[in-house]
Amino acid sequence: MEKKPISRAGFDALLKELKDLKENQRPEILKIVQWARSLGDLSENADYSAAKEKQRQIDKRIQFIEGVVGNANVVDVESLTGNRVVFGAKVVAEDDDGNRMQCRILSDIEADGRSVISCTSPVGRALIGRCVGDTCVVRLPSGEREYEILSVTFKD
Repeated sequence: MEKKPISRAGFDALLKELKDLKENQRPEILKIVQWARSLGDLSENADYSAAKEKQRQIDKRIQFIEGVVGNANVVDVESLTGNRVVFGAKVVAEDDDGNRMQCRILSDIEADGRSVISCTSPVGRALIGRCVGDTCVVRLPSGEREYEILSVTFKD
């Protein structure tokens, strides 16, 4: 299976969340499940049902994060240089109407759709591999848009 890129900061944030889920949230919800179970009839016990649902959500998130962490290719974006758009690059681009777009290209998990875009999104795929001064066409649901890459940086 191909490893998926993720920034060091994104990877560390996932590890922190995983630790919190395993060491704090899951033990706490297990205590609540045990307490709710002690109240008696489980078929009409709303506290028990809610706690079990929360436990399932926590377990599902733990499983998801463990999968991501196990399949991660951690990239130190601060050590990257150059004028070519690659994973981790901060890009400033301008469309035909003079509208500027500033974004960082990172993983799907780190993307917010605004200032951080996914490397697998239409915009991310169109930008990757291009250099400063290049133009690229981005195919969006609203139609095609052409961007000129004005700058590529890696450090904050």
